[in-house]
Amino acid sequence: MQRPVILASTSRYRRELLTRLRLPFEVQSPEVDETPLPGETPHALAIRLALEKADAVAARFPEAVVIGSDQVADLGGEALGKPGDHQRATAQLRRMRGQTLIFQTAVAVVCRATGFVQRDIAPVRVVFRDLSDAAIEQYLLAEQPYDCAGSAKSEGLGIALLDAINSDDPTALVGLPLIRTCRMLRAAGVELL
Repeated sequence: MQRPVILASTSRYRRELLTRLRLPFEVQSPEVDETPLPGETPHALAIRLALEKADAVAARFPEAVVIGSDQVADLGGEALGKPGDHQRATAQLRRMRGQTLIFQTAVAVVCRATGFVQRDIAPVRVVFRDLSDAAIEQYLLAEQPYDCAGSAKSEGLGIALLDAINSDDPTALVGLPLIRTCRMLRAAGVELL
C-alpha cells in the first residue's frame, strides 16, 4: 500500500506541476516563516525553506510522504522575493534588465514514519533582456506577476523578457523541479509508473 503524498505548499504553480505526475496528492499549508537568516545566501535559503516546509507538514502527517519546495531569485548573491505589488515588481525588473539571475529552486521530500529525508536544488540561470521602462510596464499590466519570485512568469508572456534559460530540470523555473521530485519520490517508495 502506497503512503499518501502531500504537497506542503499553497502555490498554485507547484500544485499544477505536481498534477502532471498523475499521482493522487493532498495540499497542506506549511505555515513557515520565510524570513532569511542574517548572512544567508539565496541558495542556502531555498534549501532551508524547502526542508522546513516539508518537515512542518510531515510533523502533522507523519505517515505521509511530504514534498516541500521553495524558490529564491538570486541577483549577484542577493535574494529577491515575491514583489507583492506593481511598484516593487517595476523596481525588481528594472534592476534585472540585462542581468543574469539564478533562480534557486529547492525541493525536499520527508516521511517521518520511515525517517526518509532528501533535499536537492535545481539552479536555473536566466538572462534578462535589456528592457525599456515601457516594456516593463506593459508586461506588468498584462500579466501582474506579483506572486512570483523575480516578477516574471516564464510560462506566460514573461518569456518575452528573457534572452536565455539554462537548466537541467525544465520545470524548476516555474517552481518545482519535477525530475528531482520524481527521483526523491521513487527513493521514498512512491511508485510513479
